[in-house]
Amino acid sequence: MDLDANLSTLDTSALYAAKAEFHLYTADAQLAPPGDWLIWLFLGGRGAGKTRAGTEWVRQQVKAGAGRIALVAPTFNDVREVMIDGPSGLMQVCPSAERPKYEASRRRLVWDSGATAHAFSAEDPDGLRGPQFCCAWGDEFAAWAHPQKTLDTLRMGLRLGAHPRLLLTTTPRPIPALKALVKAAGVSVTHQPTSANADNLAPGFLAAMQAAYGGSALGRQEIEGVLIDDPPGALWTRGQVEEACCGSVPDLDRIVVAVDPPAAGGPRSDECGIVVAGATGEGPVRRAFVLADLSFGPAMPAGWAARVARAFQEYEADAVIAEANQGGEMVRSVLKAADNVLPVKLVRASRGKHTRAEPVAALYAAGRVKHVGRFAALEDQMCAFGAPDVPAGSPDRVDALVWAVSALLLGTKGAPRMRVL
Repeated sequence: MDLDANLSTLDTSALYAAKAEFHLYTADAQLAPPGDWLIWLFLGGRGAGKTRAGTEWVRQQVKAGAGRIALVAPTFNDVREVMIDGPSGLMQVCPSAERPKYEASRRRLVWDSGATAHAFSAEDPDGLRGPQFCCAWGDEFAAWAHPQKTLDTLRMGLRLGAHPRLLLTTTPRPIPALKALVKAAGVSVTHQPTSANADNLAPGFLAAMQAAYGGSALGRQEIEGVLIDDPPGALWTRGQVEEACCGSVPDLDRIVVAVDPPAAGGPRSDECGIVVAGATGEGPVRRAFVLADLSFGPAMPAGWAARVARAFQEYEADAVIAEANQGGEMVRSVLKAADNVLPVKLVRASRGKHTRAEPVAALYAAGRVKHVGRFAALEDQMCAFGAPDVPAGSPDRVDALVWAVSALLLGTKGAPRMRVL
């Protein structure tokens, strides 16, 4: 359906009414998910449309006959300035025919139907003791002063109606209360990055934010709305990864393309880990620089071999380091089929992945490995690797990284690079 063409045929009043129908324009992440959930947790970046989603959900609850609603924000001022009077708040979004009245003395909204929405501050969890509600909307949960206590007290007050429900909208932060909530039973999670709402933001805002913070842990949290965390026991931390990032690279004396082939090709295969890295310096001051993460999957043998060959040429590499545990000489044959002059060195793992990765993680801690750019998927895998509470998987990107750095800093240096001028 051409929505804009249809809207152009409406008169002013009908057009306003149509544009008030949020579901005509919104992304799925901003709509209440299906299912028998108790808590809808909407994680989004700055400006991703979280407030509008909350406002529209409250509107629907009122239309469905909700009687008493709780509105909770980090402070009373946030309830008033964001959830009620803000550009996407209830007083601005509700059409005049259904707009509630605000009773400042009682800190509540009152609809003609008799429904009421009461304002509460997360600074005072005990303020939620006593009142009871049929639904609630909590905004910026990760910024609440007492998130777990406020949430617990609020949930105990959701005891009216046939199916009391709670919506929490927030830009994620790795606080214990949010990490626990994501994994809790009865919680349905939706997610939307800032870019999904770009049409409703100031021109240039998203480009400016990406230029300043794109790819960083802060940017992934605040712009992409991703919950960034350091699981206990992981070999790398976000802090170490941030410290490893650099904006330039010196002249490198050796460059390798490391590949961790998937165990099987085809649509059900794992990713193929492909990492390009180089090194420079002597002895204990020798440092490695990760130049690219070209991993992808699912990957057929011809596909990953071709990507390795292109990387070898593009980065003017000296060698291809390929793990041969899963394929032996077949790995060499696949790579040679893509480019028969590739200098392939097969390596075989005689120790477990964690044991092989520990010396490389120690090099990061010592500041001897740098990342030239941001590699979000690789960084996520690094910061989850080794954590006992993270579901086991095949860390193909980390494996390729470990082979590359090991070849550059932990093995023999090899012949220096020679270029023809």
